[in-house]
Amino acid sequence: MAESWVIMVTAQTPTNIAVIKYWGKRDEKLILPVNDSISVTLDPVHLCTTTTVAVSPSFALFRIGCGLMGRYQFSCVFPFFSREIRARACDVEDKERGIKISKKDWEKLHVHIASYNNFPTAAGLASSAAGFACLVFALAKLMNAKEDNSELSAIARQGSGSACRSLFGGFVKWKMGKVEDGSDSLAVQVVDEKHWDDLVIIIAVVSSRQKETSSTTGMRETVETSLLLQHRAKEIVPKRIIQMEEAIKNRDFASFAHLTCADSNQFHAVCLDTCPPIFYMNDTSHRIISCVEKWNRSVGTPQVAYTFDAGPNAVLIAHNRKAAAQLLQKLLFYFPPNSDTELNSYVLGDKSILKDAGIEDLKDVEALPPPPEIKDAPRYKGDVSYFICTRPGRGPVLLSDESQALLSPETGLPK
Repeated sequence: MAESWVIMVTAQTPTNIAVIKYWGKRDEKLILPVNDSISVTLDPVHLCTTTTVAVSPSFALFRIGCGLMGRYQFSCVFPFFSREIRARACDVEDKERGIKISKKDWEKLHVHIASYNNFPTAAGLASSAAGFACLVFALAKLMNAKEDNSELSAIARQGSGSACRSLFGGFVKWKMGKVEDGSDSLAVQVVDEKHWDDLVIIIAVVSSRQKETSSTTGMRETVETSLLLQHRAKEIVPKRIIQMEEAIKNRDFASFAHLTCADSNQFHAVCLDTCPPIFYMNDTSHRIISCVEKWNRSVGTPQVAYTFDAGPNAVLIAHNRKAAAQLLQKLLFYFPPNSDTELNSYVLGDKSILKDAGIEDLKDVEALPPPPEIKDAPRYKGDVSYFICTRPGRGPVLLSDESQALLSPETGLPK
């Protein structure tokens, strides 16, 4: 092999938010869950991890530059991911450049990695899920592994459980599996992102600070101390999984909203049932729940579903754009930005929802009328950091534009 070449690939992988929650492992080492879970993949235009992986015979060591993804997280899981993907690697050939890498060559070649999240890390927005899924996907493409995304999900799962669900778009089910080695614990797509494209998702980022109790620690303590978790895993979730799959396939928003809200609330009840209790939500989270519940009840049919992962940030799923515009009006009334904050940096993602809501500037926010379902509605200026407007999105893809790569194609070093 020549000594000066660099081969690299850049991948982009979305994050996901569970609507039927994963919480608790039956096997800590293999990351095998105590129950099935279902998630919605978020549009990677607004929330994603971008990862570039490069290989060259000139690389003397494994090198990592992670940006917003933790260097420690990556360095801990990379040896396992690398071993698993190398075992599945195939020959790679670039005839134009006269490069050929055989399966055996992969055993002695070193890899450089750079990764970047375009959303807050460790704040309850499944940053590790997107990051680890992207790393596995990118390595598999670099090494020409032939496994499909479901098979790759069983590898990504062992970095972060939720990562397995980021290997697909739309709605995704993580099957807990039954066998001891975890080979049947993997992700499958329920429906793609086009199946229910009426849905609009608004995320209220209440805090982008790191959690006091990590998901890993929280799950371990819950499994050890919560009787409610055992009841949930054995009696509640199996029925909800069936009902949720049916609601998604039938685009039955009333059932979907009921199940999503109930499962989020039960997840946080399980956290409170843990000893010592775990508090992921805060007062602002509770006010958002109250806002949605009162609106849904006043209309008579659910307009919005809410769900909270392990953090205070609210993921609000509206059944169509009209409902999303109304929701954004209510959210901006209750949680207006601070006076020194620009609207353009307060509402991110798909800003066309602002236009649907009739809001062009901060004066429009100040002029918003109080929601009719709440008398003497208070306002909580500055309690939300910002909002992200998005939608269900596609799964991971390769980026062919070299300008989007995070490593130099000449040196394999960070740009």
